Amino acid sequence: MRSLPSQQISVKALPAWRLQAFFESLLFALLPIGYGVLLYFFSFPYWILWTLIGLYLLLVIMTVFILPSLRWRHWRYDVLEQEIDLQHGVFIVKRTLIPMTRVQHVDTEQGPLLRRYKLAAVSISTAATVHKIPSLTLEIADELRDRIAALASVAEDE
Repeated sequence: MRSLPSQQISVKALPAWRLQAFFESLLFALLPIGYGVLLYFFSFPYWILWTLIGLYLLLVIMTVFILPSLRWRHWRYDVLEQEIDLQHGVFIVKRTLIPMTRVQHVDTEQGPLLRRYKLAAVSISTAATVHKIPSLTLEIADELRDRIAALASVAEDE
């Protein structure tokens, strides 16, 4: 059996993922807020409001504090001469091997949240799909992009 990929993404991914999860969870805060507004106008049971608040807090604890740590711990990658080996997933672990001969182009991506933490994602495009290695430091992302591009062009020449 093949060994696990050895490279791990930057630990600076944790605060970025937590902040992103917090902003995404604000959408779910609309449920208890909306129900609270309805309580002002109608006489609905209060226990539903407290249940919605409890569920929202449970969602925030899971998505902001627990899942980013688990996600970071399971994200691994390796760039070898013949292939790129990716492994990610918390509950369902996905392992992907991308042959260098299939790589069409490689990009680095950086949104506002990643830019704040000086991180970038490497995007690897094949004919079928796009694979991403998230939250790498800028230096590692640039180095990885250039290395994959060089290995892909050598694999094409063969």
